[in-house]
Amino acid sequence: MSGEAHSAVSLVIGGSGLVGGYIVEHLVKRGERPLALSRAPQSDGRIDWHRGDLLEAATLKFPPFSTLYCTADAVLLADALPHLIHPALKRLVAFSSTSVITKQDTEVAAERAMIQRLAAAEQQIAAICEQHGIGWTILRPTLIYAEGRDTNITPLSRLIRRFGFMPLVGGGPGLRQPVHAEDLAIAAIAAAQSDAAINKFYSLPGPETLTYREMIGRIFDGMQLPRRFLSVPPWLWRAAFGAIQPLFPDANVAMGIRMMKDMTFDSAPAANDLGWKPRSFKPDFDRKPG
Repeated sequence: MSGEAHSAVSLVIGGSGLVGGYIVEHLVKRGERPLALSRAPQSDGRIDWHRGDLLEAATLKFPPFSTLYCTADAVLLADALPHLIHPALKRLVAFSSTSVITKQDTEVAAERAMIQRLAAAEQQIAAICEQHGIGWTILRPTLIYAEGRDTNITPLSRLIRRFGFMPLVGGGPGLRQPVHAEDLAIAAIAAAQSDAAINKFYSLPGPETLTYREMIGRIFDGMQLPRRFLSVPPWLWRAAFGAIQPLFPDANVAMGIRMMKDMTFDSAPAANDLGWKPRSFKPDFDRKPG
């Protein structure tokens, strides 16, 4: 690796998180000693860890860095970004979500407000970067997983382990494209190095388009359990949700209804510009229990 490659310094905001941790790991493998921001103390001699919070961005102090990766909330980044701008910064890769498209019409007011804030943050990040001559790329993943660690697939595995079956609203015909967190990290690093990716948005779906039912079925398979489903009519889900919500404390009624909605995205732009080639969805909860 050239001396120039070794001297290229990256800052990873959210470096101790799911996708951010993989970004840090891959940068280290490439010969970098990245800067990384975390709210909790971290210790790794290969990484220059900084403790802090984007909510207090004015207090953050870093040595110069040329590339900024952010896997933290894009809304927080949008407000913090003016405090992170400096002459050495040339590229920014930030994570948003395909939810800005799929949840625009959600019946849950809090979700609608969150999506509106996220969409506005995307535009704010792009505008700030363009004002300062920084090339930006915003990545929108679909359903992120990493066995035992994510907040999408792993909680479902825990419900399955607890109850032995999974309720599916309307039978779960809606289409999904789950994507592994490490593949997203690889794409982020590729985006930072791609001139074609400058000032663009990319959807990052998994390579397989599965019904919600089949996606859940593969979770059963990954736990070496027989597939057991309970199909629930939408009207019954709505009527009974208040009573069963204690069993699904992080859910809302719209989440169940979305089991019937297709949420699919085109991977061709990311494949062309980033070499996007994620792994198939075959979660293995035997090796990494959920």
